[in-house]
Amino acid sequence: MPIIHDGVALRRVTIAMTALVFLLIPAADASAQPTLTYLSAAAPGKTVRAWDCCKASGSWTGKAAVNAPVKSCDKSGVTVINASTQSGCNGGSSYACNNNQPWALNPTFSYGFARADLPGKTESDTSCACYALQFTSTTVKGKTHVVQVVGQGPGTGSNFFELLIPGGGVGLFNGCTPQWGAPSSGWGAQYGGISTKAQCAQLPTQLQPGCNWRFDWFQNADNPEMTFRRVKCPTALTDKSGCIRKDG
Repeated sequence: MPIIHDGVALRRVTIAMTALVFLLIPAADASAQPTLTYLSAAAPGKTVRAWDCCKASGSWTGKAAVNAPVKSCDKSGVTVINASTQSGCNGGSSYACNNNQPWALNPTFSYGFARADLPGKTESDTSCACYALQFTSTTVKGKTHVVQVVGQGPGTGSNFFELLIPGGGVGLFNGCTPQWGAPSSGWGAQYGGISTKAQCAQLPTQLQPGCNWRFDWFQNADNPEMTFRRVKCPTALTDKSGCIRKDG
């Protein structure tokens, strides 16, 4: 090694050694799998998809022991509106917020919102609770979708999650026509919604990311089965919904 006679040479050596240290430190993985805290054992269940634009039932007060109801929004889907405002699906002006649509964190993990019906549990048990759904069928087998329940799903007599996916069909109620000017039966079929990714362009631009999620991360899976476990709600979800259960 050359003899260092001045401060300039010393600084050069220091810079070179610092660069070498950074090269040896592994880069942080931005898509690393989140750590989940499980609160229940796994149980089997089924899923369907829907997006009716309606104010979630969890957006009304008194549904469960929570810090606040699920946020609902005005016609823009952005501005949060008072919890006492009637749903747009019942002649009012309160709708689902745009940020209730799903999004991918990495190729095997995503977040979103859902309605649920779990036999033996009431809405006060499930409203604003979070569940990790691990798919066990179709092309998404092995992937995990963590959802926060924002409303009560239709009773089917079995464990059932209705995933909120824009363009997934309006089902029984259609708030998308008064909110966005959607066709009378919603975008695509009333049940199931659109059938191709290109049709996501029919939706308002604000809802297209969640529609695209269905054809990208979700691989257009058709009502996959899954196992589910209750988990401690990630802040990624509660920051959007504004609703946190007092029992975790």
